[in-house]
Amino acid sequence: MNIFNKIMIIAICFIGSTSSQAQDWTDLVDKNLSQWDIYLSYKIPDDYDGKPPTDSNGKTIEPLGYKGLEDQNIFSVLKEDDDIHIRVTGEYYGMLMTKEKYRNYHLRLKVKWGDKKWIPRLHKLKDTGILYHSIGNAGAEYYRSWKLSQEFQIMEGHMGDYWSQASSQISVKGYQREYVKSPVADERGRWLDIGNKSEEGIYAMRSANFESPAGEWTELELITYEGQSLHIVNGKVVMILKDSRYIDENGDEKPLREGQIQLQSEATEAFFKDIAIREIKSMPAQYKALFE
Repeated sequence: MNIFNKIMIIAICFIGSTSSQAQDWTDLVDKNLSQWDIYLSYKIPDDYDGKPPTDSNGKTIEPLGYKGLEDQNIFSVLKEDDDIHIRVTGEYYGMLMTKEKYRNYHLRLKVKWGDKKWIPRLHKLKDTGILYHSIGNAGAEYYRSWKLSQEFQIMEGHMGDYWSQASSQISVKGYQREYVKSPVADERGRWLDIGNKSEEGIYAMRSANFESPAGEWTELELITYEGQSLHIVNGKVVMILKDSRYIDENGDEKPLREGQIQLQSEATEAFFKDIAIREIKSMPAQYKALFE
């Protein structure tokens, strides 16, 4: 076989492989948000203490609950050129949640901040998040707005932080907390248990800030395989996590490796686009050493 034929075969194989990879991605957004459900809880007050809010007569306010796209204005779909954007006003706490459950996947999306903020975040950083491995009932955590899950934090200056939601637990590679300082992710650190049963607390900070400048889109990636996860911001790994689990009603630890995906509405206007997912058969080779 001559050199020209060899080059042609290699090129065809490369094009075929690239095409196959591109087809692996499934878009999760259309004009009707047909692959998502909407759940809304409350307008959270400044003095919120973890209890259901009450009205002026002291009567408990019920959460708005599950809503359709036409029944609320917190989540809406906008079209700009060829892009479909999801706008989240943030006025009510709640979530956009996939109808499907996912396990072992690579999720990617882009996020950009809007201009509006609401109580209780008027004087705080803009905030939303990706909640993954979501199971159980809505309203299971402190704000009574989301499901038990693991959080990929989306916050100004804090893209990629981790929060435990409800009784979720996980191990983060990083440096332990000290005094008022939180644990900080770092691939040179050791594995730290994070969650409500841990001395390290329920939160860990990303290793560094790779958020795009104000007004620009930030690309986020979540890779998760059999309890291992990576939080990636603009191509940079900012957190390495493993042993995803939760505490059940009997106090026992159980694996938490699959579930729905939630996008938060959390007192901040935000925009999402280019949300796509693909199944993976293993942790990508270039990242495996991070878990050693």
